[in-house]
Amino acid sequence: MANPSRLRAAALATAALLLCTPLAGCGDGGKDGDLAAQKLDWKDCPAPSEAEGGGNAPSPLPNGGTWQCATMKAPLDWSKPKGDTIGIALIRAKASGPANRRIGSLVFNFGGPGGSGVSTLPAFASDYAALRTRYDLVSFDPRGVGRSAPVKCESDSQLDTYFQQDATPDNSAERTQLLDRTKQFNAACEKNSKKILPHVATTDAARDMDLMRQVLGDDKLHYFGISYGTELGGVYAHLFPKNVGRAVLDAVVDPTQNPEQSSLGQAQGFQLALDNFAEDCTSKPTECPVGSTPQDVKNRIAKLLNDLEKRPIPGIAPRQLTQTAATNGIAQSLYSKDFWEYLTEGLEQAYAGDGKILMLLSDSMNGRSEDGEYSNITAANIAISCADQKPRYTADYVQQKLPEFRAASPLFGDYLAWGMLSCTDWPVAGAADHPDVSAPGSAPILVVGNTGDPATPYEGAKKMVDALGKGVAVELTYKGQGHGAYDSKNRCVQSAVNGYLLDGRQPQAGTVCS
Repeated sequence: MANPSRLRAAALATAALLLCTPLAGCGDGGKDGDLAAQKLDWKDCPAPSEAEGGGNAPSPLPNGGTWQCATMKAPLDWSKPKGDTIGIALIRAKASGPANRRIGSLVFNFGGPGGSGVSTLPAFASDYAALRTRYDLVSFDPRGVGRSAPVKCESDSQLDTYFQQDATPDNSAERTQLLDRTKQFNAACEKNSKKILPHVATTDAARDMDLMRQVLGDDKLHYFGISYGTELGGVYAHLFPKNVGRAVLDAVVDPTQNPEQSSLGQAQGFQLALDNFAEDCTSKPTECPVGSTPQDVKNRIAKLLNDLEKRPIPGIAPRQLTQTAATNGIAQSLYSKDFWEYLTEGLEQAYAGDGKILMLLSDSMNGRSEDGEYSNITAANIAISCADQKPRYTADYVQQKLPEFRAASPLFGDYLAWGMLSCTDWPVAGAADHPDVSAPGSAPILVVGNTGDPATPYEGAKKMVDALGKGVAVELTYKGQGHGAYDSKNRCVQSAVNGYLLDGRQPQAGTVCS
């Protein structure tokens, strides 16, 4: 996932509905000209590119099949459908069950914005094995991401410096330094990616998905969206309600919030997750190594961060663990309860003067590999967010809001408040305060909220249900921890989701899993 100070997925705004053209479509299910008739050339997948995160080519599938990759042509500018095109990178695993049981393609977006679906789907494919019995599992790099006309900003060495900066300034000099560094980063994005920056809004990606639906040969788009992918799914349903098939939205963003409200909600969400971590650690029969009581755990973390601001400790040579990197690493570890043991170990090490584990967690959040290469997740995250969201905040405004953010989270408040400056001086105007996801006439959409979700707080699920419109959404609640519900492997959640996607059985509205 992207750095939570830039994520703000719950309030990503989306571009206004483009003029109706033969290629863009207007939700009427019409064909999109020549590009809709293109034939994809599926081949064995190469190793992920640096922008996708690097690494090895995906392993063979359990039944001996192989992952296949292809590139779909889409308009660079959806308002000029006959103009320049870009390539959208796709990956698929063909359905494992009998051909006569195949429903179609199930398209995944795993969030960010800025995450590579081409590299992510193979990593989590075993979690979706049941769904593969009746669907081709398909994902993609959204425009601006990975292999799909990737946004490029700064070099790897410049990004090392960027992520070492003090992201929570305490005086006017530090504020000026943060603003100058933000301007420098944004100017590099304009210099290196000027052509693509105006065309990476969520509405553009949604239109790409409808073209994808047609190219894949499906009458309806069957969809599984996670985190920011829930917003993309909601925007798709708004633009193309008649084309929605069976759709699931998990780890749901709140489509009614502006970026400030989203950042404040994330401050509350990450604080709740930290509270739950501290409670869990100190409630076990064995001694909690990072505190004697929940409050003691949080007090010691706060002291660590204060000490790191004055005196960083060794991290991964030659870099040091700064206050910002430690905060980032702690936030990363709160995305999943499975990471809590790493947080405990990382804190133990940091208290002893060793910042390696917290820095590894921070690097994971920022898309940095062990060899020092960065994926383009940060560049894409900021570009998509700034194309979507209209507000541009000033340092003076953030300064005024700090008390409210600190009340929401003593630990993460400053961090998330100052993160609202990411779009300051961005070269492309933002589209709106928040997206339009109203989708009258859409097929039922299953909306899954997690009560302990730090990044997309639970309240967003109900807001999404209401915003989609009466009779569209069916809400399912998971009383758990971490970001998302299906990948928690909770049997109740997976049974409900699988029952809907595989057999069309809707769970009863208001179902609660624990």
